[in-house]
Amino acid sequence: MKSNNIFELDPERLATTDEHGHRVYLYPEDVKGLWKSRRKVFYRFLILIYLFLPWIYFNGKPAFMIDIIHREFTFLGFTLHGVEPILFFLIAASGLAGIAFLVSSLGRVWCGWACPQTVFIQEIFMRVEALVEGKAKERRELDKAPWTMGKVLKRSIKWLLFIIISLHISHTFIGYFVGPRELFFITMNGPSEHLGLFVATMTFTLITLLDFGWFREQFCIIACPYGRIQSVLMDENSLVVSYNAKRGEPRRGSTSAERPDEGDCINCYNCVKVCPTGIDIRRGTQLECIACTQCIDACDDIMTKLKKPKGLIGYSSETELNGHKRKKITKRSFLYITTSVLFMLAFIYFLGASTKLQLVFLRGKTPFQMIESGQRITNQFTLKMSHQGEQHFKIYFKVKEVELKNLVQIITPVQPVLINTSEKKIVLFFKFSPEILKNGTRKISVEAFDEISHQTVATKEAVLVGPTH
Repeated sequence: MKSNNIFELDPERLATTDEHGHRVYLYPEDVKGLWKSRRKVFYRFLILIYLFLPWIYFNGKPAFMIDIIHREFTFLGFTLHGVEPILFFLIAASGLAGIAFLVSSLGRVWCGWACPQTVFIQEIFMRVEALVEGKAKERRELDKAPWTMGKVLKRSIKWLLFIIISLHISHTFIGYFVGPRELFFITMNGPSEHLGLFVATMTFTLITLLDFGWFREQFCIIACPYGRIQSVLMDENSLVVSYNAKRGEPRRGSTSAERPDEGDCINCYNCVKVCPTGIDIRRGTQLECIACTQCIDACDDIMTKLKKPKGLIGYSSETELNGHKRKKITKRSFLYITTSVLFMLAFIYFLGASTKLQLVFLRGKTPFQMIESGQRITNQFTLKMSHQGEQHFKIYFKVKEVELKNLVQIITPVQPVLINTSEKKIVLFFKFSPEILKNGTRKISVEAFDEISHQTVATKEAVLVGPTH
């Protein structure tokens, strides 16, 4: 028999769909409590970082910027260039392994505490909606009400505020790629002067508006892959938001006098009413749960009123619910964190190596030329010089082998060669006598001496070639 309680969910379908597959809109009620207070502080901290981080400058550059056009990644004054793709792979791999560790240990802690989807919707969009349209019951009634001037006015104000907020969020996001100061002056000009940037900003604004203002929990339930991979990464020791069925069952149908066989759950549905994805946490761990802890605060409030211990709904693991001690570090989580650390150590190693000057000799189309009536030979190379960081070099090139220093001449366009960018190419010639060759070749070591630091900053081998007879 179908229940008249709108919070009694159908076990055969999602809470956000009806029997015809149409979307059922959610109106999660507000809740107060310890976890809500903690999340509020953390959400505001994350929002402040997002909004102000690009405005903090180090050495003339934003504290965090991904400059795609110039292939530069800047973080707290240090710049990585696109000449070392392995660095981006290692940092991404370390981050993914780190997230896998968090999921295996703490479940969907990212979704409930740090995901931009949750942070912006819970802390900004839902607050604006409640301010304009009222509490959950008032919003539900407003949706069902006919279109009157009052309803049109409320909806217009809400979506106008949503548009302003989305514009601010999207402009800040674009600022991470072009620099906020540069973006500010760009916005002073007409859209046609920076059409590509304008289109990108408006596109991201539209996506933000529709996602945070309308699509909301549907993204977490339908589109986000994170919820689907959690079942692969989690095990019985993973810490998740869960309902203690042993303590709560069998539920009471009302707040009437207790019977000895009844559990602590009074079937008030408060945990369902406050859930932003519309689930009933009492049915166990579900894909739609984003671990936002709303149900914990709602249930703790009821338990306090009933003078019962808190924690009927709380952070726990399957192992603990079965009466056993939870393993904080399992083989699976140890493997994830070890992998993350190894990738990070590899990143640090390659980062240190990439800050040094790297030399690559690329031979010219003509292997060698005979000059001065066959008395001398020249080899042409294109020399590619690259490094990470902002260090400048003034380089002189010389042959390392003592016996060849006076026999091999290195000719460059200028002396010294100034390297003030992450990558530079020059045409370089070696001029030498045929007598130094052995069977038409001779391997030599070329040293790059920096006039600024007064030390050799790089050594690279090059192969000289000439006639074999």
